Amino acid sequence: MRSRRSLVTVLVSVFVLALIHPATAAAASPEPVQTSPVQTSSEPMRYVALGDSYTSGPLIPFQRLDRIGCLRSTNNYPSVVARRLGHTVLTDVSCAGADTTDVTRPQELALGHNPPQFDALRSDTDLVTIGIGGNDYGVFGSVIDTCPELRETDPTGSPCQEHFTVDGTDTLKAAIDRTRVDVETVLAGVRQRSPKATILLIGYPRIAPPSGTCPHILPFSDGDYAWLNDIEETLNAALATAAANSGTGTTFIDTYPASLGHDACSDHAWIQGRVLNPIGAAHYHPNHWGMEGVAEVILDHLAARGR
Repeated sequence: MRSRRSLVTVLVSVFVLALIHPATAAAASPEPVQTSPVQTSSEPMRYVALGDSYTSGPLIPFQRLDRIGCLRSTNNYPSVVARRLGHTVLTDVSCAGADTTDVTRPQELALGHNPPQFDALRSDTDLVTIGIGGNDYGVFGSVIDTCPELRETDPTGSPCQEHFTVDGTDTLKAAIDRTRVDVETVLAGVRQRSPKATILLIGYPRIAPPSGTCPHILPFSDGDYAWLNDIEETLNAALATAAANSGTGTTFIDTYPASLGHDACSDHAWIQGRVLNPIGAAHYHPNHWGMEGVAEVILDHLAARGR
């Protein structure tokens, strides 16, 4: 998710983490890292992870130091998947704030830039995961920046949904339809660069509960909870369509069902609420348990395919 105000706060916390845990943070190297071998094949699996902050894992210990502004965790779901697969070379180029334009061009960061994420793809890449789309046209950022402030005007209504509805059209849903087209272009670019790869388009896990509210954690108006779920389901449906339109070898990985009961309001939440945890997760982002949960969904899919 892209939010300039929250990103500044997160960056400060990352520097604190680096100072507290210099020995355990990942080495400052953009080179791929091979995990401990478990599989029996002689050649390692070559795995490239692309995506935004829901992939990179802001504030989840321990943060890598090669691209500090990207806020990549050594315990994000690509890292968990690679470790569980074993005998895998992971190249993780995910970056906080990324949208679909950042896969083909450098992404400007507070300190330097992240090269185009497509640069990591090779003709011999075996597996590609992509978690992208939420930042396109500012959809997630608009929700996070706008809805909590509007709650004060109408705590029991749905002021955020009303704010984004213009002449009867939900402007965020309209933006998501354009995102689908952009994601399809990204998937075509991945296939062109890595023609033999298994491509997995990763959906977004549940943020809000299907019923009930927790305004101290998710400060949204009561009526906007259902709308927030609707927006996220619309985005995931658009991603599923993009994957289906991309042909054989590209699959949408739906993390929404598995995250039921693990929303930000739950006792075993996969998503951090409005208050960031400087040693756990950025606000409104997956925590360590969320990354483990998403990794399990991916691994189950790969196991079913015999990978």
